Amino acid sequence: MTATLEIADGVGTITLARPPMNALDVATQDRIKELAEEATARDDIRAVVVRGSEKVFAAGADIKEMQAMDHAAMVVRSRALQDSFTAVARIPKPVVAAITGYALGGGCELALCADYRIAGENAKLGQPEILLGLIPGAGGTQRLARLIGPSKAKDLIFTGRHVRADEALRIGLVDQVVPADEVFTAAHAWAAKLAQGPAIALRAAKESVDAGLETDLETGLAIERNWFAGLFATADRETGMRSFVEEGPGKAKFA
Repeated sequence: MTATLEIADGVGTITLARPPMNALDVATQDRIKELAEEATARDDIRAVVVRGSEKVFAAGADIKEMQAMDHAAMVVRSRALQDSFTAVARIPKPVVAAITGYALGGGCELALCADYRIAGENAKLGQPEILLGLIPGAGGTQRLARLIGPSKAKDLIFTGRHVRADEALRIGLVDQVVPADEVFTAAHAWAAKLAQGPAIALRAAKESVDAGLETDLETGLAIERNWFAGLFATADRETGMRSFVEEGPGKAKFA
């Protein structure tokens, strides 16, 4: 298996397992999509961690495999490539990327599909496709610009340079930096805490933010308004408000 899914404490952990560099070949791309769809469908998974090995998150595409593809082959494959990563972005549950070592090219693009990114002090991120005469093809030109802004995204994409964890944190490419040997523990703790939260409300929050970013303010407010009202029909809303009134804030236990 080029990637695995394990479950503990309501957290599904997707682990890339294609040593030595977790190169994202076609089989791994397809496997990522399969596991993301499984994580979406399973009720016992309430939050997700995406991780690589201790030394490398994912160092990018399998260049030897890609070199053998011509234009016609990539016209067919490029949609499947994007769809595999989009499946991660569309998991309707909190997703955190645990980034250790290199997260380059497709590896960086995969991390961009998470809601939150925790990087080790040894992390190096970048979009070096320009050095191959290419551009990012798995969402990098779109998700990176939306995350850190077009100017900073163009700097990374135009130059192909790597950024270390401290710079990645400064420009908003990652959200937290910890010692390399603490990355997975921190990511699992982040996910496990949210796994105890109100699942439908978390889904509503994620969809409202993500969908709202793709449209105008008025439409985004309508998305928010519809979800907000709809949550008044859920058992979690009843639990949360009852607990607040009877016990005070932050003590509700959701099913």
